[in-house]
Amino acid sequence: MDRATATFEEFWPEYVLAHQNKLNRTLHVVGMSLALACLVAAIFKRRPSLLLLAPVFAYGFAWAGHFFVEKNTPATFSHPIYSARAGALLFWKTICGQMDAEVARALENAGPKDESASQAPSAEAMN
Repeated sequence: MDRATATFEEFWPEYVLAHQNKLNRTLHVVGMSLALACLVAAIFKRRPSLLLLAPVFAYGFAWAGHFFVEKNTPATFSHPIYSARAGALLFWKTICGQMDAEVARALENAGPKDESASQAPSAEAMN
């Protein structure tokens, strides 16, 4: 991710391109769902200690997706605020079934930057 990204609107396409692999996005959604479950359980069971598990699930699943599936660095390290907002948007668009189209749009708008980027991702990478 480019550190010079000034707005979220500039950041979002870069974030989407870092989440091309569907398994990576699925791991993000699973982690976020478990984190939200921890939040709800902490409130209803009146056990604030459950809140400590929320970031473990959210970041654990997301980072596993980046390091082992997508093989890139999470945007959390370079743009923590934009990354949190984009993660929520990715979560919402994924559960609403809109994220695949968002990835296709970002790939189309990115265009080839060099020889290796001009090769279309395999169907396996998209799934």
